[in-house]
Amino acid sequence: MNRIRTLGAALLLAALGPVAAADTLKLDARAAVATPLTGHLKLGTATSPKGETLAANNQYLLQDGKPWLPVMGEYHYSRAPAAQWDTELRLMKAAGIDIVASYVFWNHHQEQPGAFNWKGNRDLRRFVQLAQAAGLKVVVRLGPWAHGESRYGGIPDWVVDKMPTRRNDAEYLGHVEKLYAEIGAQIKGLLWKDGGPVVGVQIENEYNIRGAGRGEEHISALKALALKAGMDVPLYTVTGWDGTVYPSGEVTPVFGGYPDEPWAASTKELPPKETHAFRFNTRVSGDLGAQTKSHGAGTAETDKDKVPFLGAEYGPGLPAMYRRRTLVSPDDIAAMLPVQIGSGVNLLGYYMFHGGRNPVSVGGTGLEESTLSGGDNDTPRISYDFQAPLGPDGQQRPVLAKLRPFHYFLRDYGAALATMTVRQPERSPATPADLQTPRWSVRNHGDSGFLFFNNHVRQYAVPAQLGVRFEVQLPGGTVTLPSAPVDIPNGAYFIWPISLDLDGVKLRYATAQPVTRVDAGALGIVHVFATTAGIPAEFALPDGVKTLKPDASLQRIGTTDGTSKGRAVSVLLLAPEQVEQLSVLDIAGQRRLVFSEQQAWVADGKLQLRGVGPQSLSAAVFPALPKPRAAGLQVKQDGLLQRLELAGDNAQPTLHISATRKAGNAPRILKGGLANAAVQPVPEAFANAATWSLELPAELAPQAEDVLLQLDFVGDIGRVFADTQMLDDWYYNGQRWEIGLRQFALRPGAELQLSVLPLRADAPIYIDAAHRPVFAAGQTQIAELRGARLLTVRRSVIEP
Repeated sequence: MNRIRTLGAALLLAALGPVAAADTLKLDARAAVATPLTGHLKLGTATSPKGETLAANNQYLLQDGKPWLPVMGEYHYSRAPAAQWDTELRLMKAAGIDIVASYVFWNHHQEQPGAFNWKGNRDLRRFVQLAQAAGLKVVVRLGPWAHGESRYGGIPDWVVDKMPTRRNDAEYLGHVEKLYAEIGAQIKGLLWKDGGPVVGVQIENEYNIRGAGRGEEHISALKALALKAGMDVPLYTVTGWDGTVYPSGEVTPVFGGYPDEPWAASTKELPPKETHAFRFNTRVSGDLGAQTKSHGAGTAETDKDKVPFLGAEYGPGLPAMYRRRTLVSPDDIAAMLPVQIGSGVNLLGYYMFHGGRNPVSVGGTGLEESTLSGGDNDTPRISYDFQAPLGPDGQQRPVLAKLRPFHYFLRDYGAALATMTVRQPERSPATPADLQTPRWSVRNHGDSGFLFFNNHVRQYAVPAQLGVRFEVQLPGGTVTLPSAPVDIPNGAYFIWPISLDLDGVKLRYATAQPVTRVDAGALGIVHVFATTAGIPAEFALPDGVKTLKPDASLQRIGTTDGTSKGRAVSVLLLAPEQVEQLSVLDIAGQRRLVFSEQQAWVADGKLQLRGVGPQSLSAAVFPALPKPRAAGLQVKQDGLLQRLELAGDNAQPTLHISATRKAGNAPRILKGGLANAAVQPVPEAFANAATWSLELPAELAPQAEDVLLQLDFVGDIGRVFADTQMLDDWYYNGQRWEIGLRQFALRPGAELQLSVLPLRADAPIYIDAAHRPVFAAGQTQIAELRGARLLTVRRSVIEP
């Protein structure tokens, strides 16, 4: 036991009050699992030309007749440069994403009446084709109302100005029919039934509007238009939160949750969120920011036993909103995963997995949501960063390292997990605000299952749980784990297996998290586990309980047939810092473990490494690549791992910075809008912004894949211009602002301008305490540039 952690836990308990005395946490998982219901969901064509099938029952999805628990990530093609798509989709695949989802924003394609624009960054067809080439399936979110922090939810101004929307109005539906026909033409031949990757479409979004020609009638009308447009797909979905109404059986609801609410009006920390508390009686997780208000329970509540628990909007980050600028930690996000999966989620869907930027508006109005256009929130004109695991220019964020191990776990164990029923312990928190009672659950089918635990809540110190053992009653007997009580520290979260078959070796339990499985040829089958920080890694095996330590070696636990003639079965136990560097990639016909601080993925059968700044590019691979080759590549064998290294590039481009205008007095921030909260200053207010000249070098690292402009400022709103063109904008929240410059085709030696509108000391906006500026006595505002630099983005390709 880590004595420092134990001492820290004791001090925390003294501050927060006592928890229950050391005891055994009990759960009864003996009840039979219900037989899945089939045939009641009106799905589209489920069979591909190759005979592959996709289907759903009331409990889970099925692929080729087998349970399937995929991971889905949102990436908006029209908010990203088309030149970026191929690499970024492959990065998503490497991160364990199975399905890419994207909105089709109507006003990105038909901002003015007349012809639709499907070219360049708006080329939906090419995006879907590239997704298929990357090995991803696709869900197209059709709208016509999408939200997505878009102006009028994505409905063009000329439609909003002329006619009623989001109802069965004949004129409106006539234009929606044209939109759906255009989308249908874009994805024609790319549907699952054609051998393509499109497995589903989402209709409307956050639709809780009731009344004549609305509600179920409207969703039915939109589905009929989608079918008329040829969109015959296995899955038709709608969002299921905030009292959504839909025709039961015609569509399947999807759910979500976020660890904070940037759309809230509060300027203080919020109470503990539902996303960090297990749910046993509902699938709806708090306020997800719907623009319309519900009037009673929605269809999803009454449909709970008829449809599987699918997710689409679990937030791996949060959007930037003017009045509330939340900045989440990687643990705020990753701690949601054991909770959501342990609450029964059978499709882990993220919104957003990849950040982006709004396209330039033809009419000059901006395409972002704003209070001036009747939206609930003010959002940046251009930036749609979302604190996503992959930034707008493909930056790898720290949260990605926390999420990947869960994705790989679902890839290898999801088929079994999907069939397992959620079990509630004897004691569980009555509300999300209860921080004393342990937060855990079990999912099992028969004697096999997984234990889920979370002791992390955003912005709240959760008391350490001291002297914990779990007692799980299964049909075949009771499993008690671990062998001796352990202390679970504040911030811990994990998934532990119960009665797991490791290729013929029966694992009664482990106090380490399964990650993936690798066939290492002559070395046998390797099961990769990750330790839980501060807790010994016990493996209850047929020959007794063993405590293993992470030491980068294979630890043999048996053979595939229990005899000396069988193939070896081993465990590779990783420490937290090791598993956070892990990517599981298929290279040269074999699944391999690739450990790297940089981004690692596969394209054209070759290992790709990409890093930022002057550091070397390096990776460690197991099993070893046959003959790794690249210019300047150094290869050496280091025990189990094959180490690959390429020298760094110390020649980083120089940025010349000079102040050009002092800040004026920023006007008082007004309250208003639908939320009666702080609203973004009017454009004229930016006359008071401080400005700096950012002069680029004559030669902008021509050998680099990209060059990032990294800005560290304190103020209200930052904007970067090239001449009069705004390249990007940013609400200050403490996060470093980065902009990839290649996409703008800037002239050599171009001069950019940074403007920072001062943040007033009396601003009625929320910024997390760790990043909230401290104003000196008498100081009324702040607009500072603390640092700016250019960083090269380097990419190397290694032949296997």
